[in-house]
This record gives sequence, C-alpha cells and structure tokens, in this order.
Amino acid sequence: SSAIPLIPQMGVSNFNCRCRKNCISFKLPLTATRAQLQGISEYFLKPLESIPEKNSGSGDRTSLIQGGGKDLMRRDGQVQKVDVDSSEKPLSLRAAQLELERRDARRLEDLKGRLQRLIESNPTMREFRKQLLLDITTEGLRIQIIDDKNRPMFALAKAELESHTREILQKLGSVLNEMPNKLSLSGHTDSTPYASGEKNYSNWELSADRANASRRELILGGMNEQKIMRVVGLSSAVLFDRNDPTNPVNRRISIIVMSNKAAEAISKEGVETTEVKTNGTVNRETLRSRAD
Repeated sequence: SSAIPLIPQMGVSNFNCRCRKNCISFKLPLTATRAQLQGISEYFLKPLESIPEKNSGSGDRTSLIQGGGKDLMRRDGQVQKVDVDSSEKPLSLRAAQLELERRDARRLEDLKGRLQRLIESNPTMREFRKQLLLDITTEGLRIQIIDDKNRPMFALAKAELESHTREILQKLGSVLNEMPNKLSLSGHTDSTPYASGEKNYSNWELSADRANASRRELILGGMNEQKIMRVVGLSSAVLFDRNDPTNPVNRRISIIVMSNKAAEAISKEGVETTEVKTNGTVNRETLRSRAD
C-alpha cells in the first residue's frame, strides 16, 4: 500500500504519532509482516477508528503489533471474570461439619427406632423392656440396662451377670456392630457401701467390673471389640434417681453409641498441645501422655 509509513531497517524502534491528539506509541520490529504493516497504514489513515473506547478498563494497553500477526487489536492488562454459579461453589468447612453432624444424628435416631422394634420382637427383651431405656443425649444414643428390686440384672454385690442380662447384651452386640459409631460403657451402683468384706474393694471396683462384664457379653454377641473406646466404673457418682441414692435403679449399665463428635473428643483425651517459640516463630507441638 502507498500509505505504508517509513519503517526502520534495523533493530526495534519506538514509533510515535506526531499529531499529539489521541496518539499512542508502539514498538515496531524489523520482522513485521505485510498484514501488520497494512494495519499500521490503516491506523494513520483513520486513527480515530483504531483508538480503544474509554471504558475498555483500567490499565489497558492497545498494541497494533503482536507476535504472529493474527491479532492486531489485542488488549493486555485485562482479566476476564467468570461468573461461577453459587450452587457449584464448594461448601465451607463449617457447613460440611454441620452436614456430617446432621447425618450422624439421623443415623442414631434410626438406630433408636430399630432397637425399640427389637425390644418388642424379642421375648426376653420385651419382658424386661421397662428396664431397657433408650434416649438421645449430647454424646449419642444412650442404652441403659437398669436394675430392679425384684428383677435384678446382676447378682447381688457381684459383677456376675444374670442369664437374661447376658442374652440382652448379646442381642445388642449383634445390632450395634452394624453401626459405624464407637461405643462407651459405664457401670453404676447405688450409694449403699460395698459390704462383702473384701479388702480394698468398693463400689468403684464393682461398677468397673460390671462394665467390663457387659463389654465381654457384647463381644460374644458379635461386636468387634475395636468399636469400644471406653469402659469406666462410676460407682454412685452419677445417680439415676438423685432423690433416692439407695434406689436399685441406680444400679445399671449405660451403653452410649457415640456421635462422631463425642468419639473425636475422647480420642483427643490425654493429648496436650504446647507452644514453643523458636526465633520469634510460634510452633505448636503435640505431646501425648506417658501412658501412650
């Protein structure tokens, strides 16, 4: 084209418009193609049509010549924004935790209903259904096997289980083993002092031995022993009937099918976190108890 301006013959040179109005500057390489030169020529013939609009974005730069000669009006400095559907955004960590807790709670409620049906369908359990209590607590689903004055679950002042108690625990062990949740067992007595005459043996030892005896029956019923996280004896420290500490109903075994949150809290017992400063930086170290 006759409108092609003078082109430097060597190297790269800054080329500036002399009109001082709406002018832009650009670098002109020696290797400009015929198409690129044609674009430059058209710019000087109709400069106003080549000037970018004012709303093209802050920090934009217009270049008439880019590598390859395929895009003479490419704009640098702009980042394209993509509108992401909010429904596709990942859940926050807290929202995910809440959803897991809701699912866990539903699973425990379903288990409660299943156990209630089992109690009604099994002759032995139905006979003692008034001594089998189910409720949801902050720790999970609690199953309590309580004593009765005329229908004891344990031999008097012993950790020996009655035959019907063993059958009930074995039935429970079979069902609870199907759940992914961990278990906690606790043994309880009334406030009547242990008077068997055995030295250094009290309601604390008796309640712990009864809890362990119950654990063994659950395992005999088919429960994986790894599902049991804690077995404790609480003596008369946690009464069922606070108004009457000697009431036989205070003698009981409590099985808790723990929520994931409660199980996680137990797994962290005996773990101490300390802060150690090194060169002004705080490093957190986790120390386990010596028992580990």
